[in-house]
Amino acid sequence: MTDYQRIEVSEAAPGVRFVTLNRPEKRNAIDNAMRGELLDALQRADGDDTVRVSILRGAGKCFSSGYDLKSNLGEDQPYFTSQVGMPWARHVSEGWMSIWDLAKPVIAMIHGYAMAGGLELAGACDLAYAEDTAKLSHPVLRFAGLPDFAWFPALMSPRHAMELHVGGREYTGTEAAGVGMINQAFPADELEARVVAIARRIAEVPPAVVTVNKRFVYTALEARGGRAIVRTGGDLQAGPHLQALMGGDAAGLLQKVKGSRDPEG
Repeated sequence: MTDYQRIEVSEAAPGVRFVTLNRPEKRNAIDNAMRGELLDALQRADGDDTVRVSILRGAGKCFSSGYDLKSNLGEDQPYFTSQVGMPWARHVSEGWMSIWDLAKPVIAMIHGYAMAGGLELAGACDLAYAEDTAKLSHPVLRFAGLPDFAWFPALMSPRHAMELHVGGREYTGTEAAGVGMINQAFPADELEARVVAIARRIAEVPPAVVTVNKRFVYTALEARGGRAIVRTGGDLQAGPHLQALMGGDAAGLLQKVKGSRDPEG
């Protein structure tokens, strides 16, 4: 295994690999270094014949609190992105959509809470499962416009996406499963065993068959405009954010965003 600083990689079961966001002291806040390591680990797994499924989880008390706004997200980005629309939204969306393009499935296993960018990362995974009492939310929608990786209307029904975007609703794991935000919710003490069992079932299928099925589902998503929806979100965001910067309110906006992302005050 590669010696990562922000994540840990371990074997969950034969053919199944855990990839753990490992900044529990920061509630697994996602900085550029973590994103780079995460994508590297998933890409390595895609080319490793001993791995058939990856399970993404968080260390400590939660899955992830979102992007690390205390870091400079504009520096040391792990890959090139053209400066079109809102650059950060386009950059992070391209990274998360690259998970859609992997041959092998990636499963999000959510405990505690997944907020903002953490919930965006869950949407980048092919399957998602959570504790029934987990909290899933994107409070930044109430302060800063659209998500950076705006996947909700691409994968959820318009009514439920609208309730999240406009209503600012927070979902429990059980509620999130009911509206299609995740696949299923399980009791906390069963979550890991249930998710590993699902991953092992996938691992029993020949990888080429899994790849064809995964690609087919995303082809259907793309035919309905899934990627265009995500990209358009970043382009639409550019206007309000530029106005905030030009109007001198960028610092106030950032403080609102940071405050909304700290569930522990």
